[in-house]
Amino acid sequence: MLKESEIVVETPKAAEAGDELDRPRQTFYHKHEAVILGGAAILLTMGVWQAFWAAGKISPLFFSGPSAIAKRFWDAFRNGSLASDLEYSGLNFALGFILAALAGVVMGVVVGWYKRVSMLLGPFLNAFYATPRIAMVPLIIIWFGIGMWSKVFIVFISAFFPILVNTIGGVRAIDRDLLRCARAYCASDWQIFTSIAIPGAVPFILTGIRQGVALGLIGVVVGEMFGGSQGIGFMVAYGGQTFATDTLFVGVIIIAFAGILLTALAERLERHFSRWRPER
Repeated sequence: MLKESEIVVETPKAAEAGDELDRPRQTFYHKHEAVILGGAAILLTMGVWQAFWAAGKISPLFFSGPSAIAKRFWDAFRNGSLASDLEYSGLNFALGFILAALAGVVMGVVVGWYKRVSMLLGPFLNAFYATPRIAMVPLIIIWFGIGMWSKVFIVFISAFFPILVNTIGGVRAIDRDLLRCARAYCASDWQIFTSIAIPGAVPFILTGIRQGVALGLIGVVVGEMFGGSQGIGFMVAYGGQTFATDTLFVGVIIIAFAGILLTALAERLERHFSRWRPER
């Protein structure tokens, strides 16, 4: 029989400490497994690609190799043409995307909130949304010319509709019980907008922004390919027309990295602000 002095009472803190000891500790590999495996796959692919290129198994007329692409990248960076193209494309994308985000969110809230506005604008928005934006590029160049603003407008219409559609969906998905409760307490439209509508629609808006980033990058490249004399899109078009595949790959890789970076940033914002949605 146990004496009173031998009885051990396990406190909650002790129990938690025991659970922590029982859990397997994560090693550096387990914490960064995705990065390590993804990086290893990229390095292996690059190594095999470079080996075939160095052995002369790849025709430079149709493809290129990592060393040739890196050399072309360094040459463009050293002579300043790469910085100029990046600045031009970045400005076109930033202006077009910011305008698209502002217009898409404002119009999406209005169309999603007011039923009669949705009835009036719905047919036009559906028609423009269903129309491939690339089919409008020649008309946009006629309207704005071959300067910067034609590219900005192409980015704008490419990113505008995903943001608009997702914002409308977010406003319409607001819990009706919350709206009835707010109106029962005589809340004004502005109070409902700021405390219920906007916080509830934020996750949807950020989903639209993430989609708009990808389509906006496509828009800036398409605009510069069709009617441009500089920029990353023009670099890709020039490389294809002159069979300079190393130049073409430099532009494609820059666009890919920009897309990965901007999409990752948008996804992080989306996860962060998903907590804004009001609890039911």
